[in-house]
Amino acid sequence: MKKYFYYGLFTVLGILVSTIIHALIEIPVIRLLLSNFNRFGLGLTWREWYVIHDVVGTLLFILGAYLGFLQGKRWWRIIYIEKRR
Repeated sequence: MKKYFYYGLFTVLGILVSTIIHALIEIPVIRLLLSNFNRFGLGLTWREWYVIHDVVGTLLFILGAYLGFLQGKRWWRIIYIEKRR
């Protein structure tokens, strides 16, 4: 039970880190778009930018959860099985 709780917490940590990365990418991009949409919009409409946001946000969420889970497995092995730390 402790092992699965550990994996779950690392998964949540991965999701939180991916959310921070998403914000660090998205905030400057939105500022550029709002400052001069014709120049920085890359010929896309706002609707297409929303689709890009949804797709990239979903991919970052999934990737963060997956990498968090993998890190949980890795650190469980290092700390509790190999007892290196």
